[in-house]
Amino acid sequence: MKNVFNQTDKNEIVVRINKLSRQSRPLWGKMSVEQMLAHCNVTYELVYENKHPKPNAVKAFILKLIIKRLVVSEKPYKKNGQTAPEFIIKDSKNFESEKTRLIKYIDKTQQLGESHFDGKASHSFGILNKTEWNNMFYKHLDHHLSQFGV
Repeated sequence: MKNVFNQTDKNEIVVRINKLSRQSRPLWGKMSVEQMLAHCNVTYELVYENKHPKPNAVKAFILKLIIKRLVVSEKPYKKNGQTAPEFIIKDSKNFESEKTRLIKYIDKTQQLGESHFDGKASHSFGILNKTEWNNMFYKHLDHHLSQFGV
């Protein structure tokens, strides 16, 4: 799997994002390109912003027991899979601002580096190692960029 903490791999992701346009349409799924970018931003909001409530004890247990391995493994996501409620974007979004925000989050993540994330607690899955953080970041981006053909 590519590595978001590696400058070359990070640059490749940004090039793919920059290939998107307002006219980009999904190969599967229902999200518009603007909603997809906002959806991808939620991953980084959970890391850098304090705008999503922490899961309660029951939800946290389920997330760690079942969902964590699906999210942090190298196994690709299935098309049209279910997503957590906080990742569902229903309203319209501004393409340019969501794209800019996503690139800034990706840049910040790469600049902080894998040592910053190694052993850091995630919002939903507890402590993750640097490989798990990378898998979570990269796999999600790759899935949705592929969804839009870039």
